[in-house]
Amino acid sequence: MPRIVISPQSNPYLNIAVENYLLSQPDNDEVVMYLWQNRRTVVIGHNQNPFAECDVERLEADGGFLMRRETGGGAVYHDLGNLNFSFVAPYHLYDLQRHYAVLQRALAHYGLQTEISGRNDLLCQGRKFSGNAFSKAKYQRLHHGTLLIRTNVDDLQKYLRVKPSKLQKHGVASVQSRVVNLSELVPEITAQNIIPLLCRSFEEEYRSTVETIPFESLAALPQVQTLQNHFASAEWKYGNWRFFQAQRSASFDWGEVELSVSADHAAGIITHVQIATDSLFPDLVGQVCRRLEGASTTTPPPPPSDSPELQPIWNDICSLIY
Repeated sequence: MPRIVISPQSNPYLNIAVENYLLSQPDNDEVVMYLWQNRRTVVIGHNQNPFAECDVERLEADGGFLMRRETGGGAVYHDLGNLNFSFVAPYHLYDLQRHYAVLQRALAHYGLQTEISGRNDLLCQGRKFSGNAFSKAKYQRLHHGTLLIRTNVDDLQKYLRVKPSKLQKHGVASVQSRVVNLSELVPEITAQNIIPLLCRSFEEEYRSTVETIPFESLAALPQVQTLQNHFASAEWKYGNWRFFQAQRSASFDWGEVELSVSADHAAGIITHVQIATDSLFPDLVGQVCRRLEGASTTTPPPPPSDSPELQPIWNDICSLIY
């Protein structure tokens, strides 16, 4: 029986802890749709530099939160004017098109015609209202994203730092021209009144009655509390990014990249590689970094033969170093 979890909380670290708990469960053999909201939060991708993506000091001085997720992709802004969704499913039931269908059917109730575009964004009238990211765990897969409904765009622009190169790439002059609040198109839509429609659409898509899991029962679990502490920790949020200095930068099909490399020139080996990227493939980027540490500073190591999907990223990153 498909399951639904709806969070009444707006604490970003608790909300993402519940999501990660759901993703870690070996005995779940159904699709779970999880709906949640965060208050005044900038969410960054797994491999992103928070200080390049966000005015961290201003955000936190205003009582906001910085949250680093496990998945890749770019930085987004959450407040109580938007709604976040997560689809968690075992590998054999994971179906991205069905997830999108749940969202699009619910939005069609308001007369909104939407399309999937670019790096798995959702657009309406050519403007983005939903960014999506993905992850694979041992037992489950994750598709999550956000629906901009009545988000404070002034705050979005105040806290997010969007690179001029990214704006130029999209041929626009500001963040605001690239995104749209759905309430601009349909004034009556809210983050609250769309929830019953999403639940109904989920039920229709999977042609089954659904079970609702009480959020409180999950939030009280010791595993969730441990995860919440992890996501709230300074080590996870900031790491050593405050001291990151990019030596190379580039834009590839799989993402924007800023690269920093340390080397022992006497020994002729690379000692550390750090990459800031909005890539949707954080695990692959991490593998490249680990493989390059200990490699020659003058001769690129051979590409990995055991992972064809890794090779394009490997080749592009090596082109920045050698």
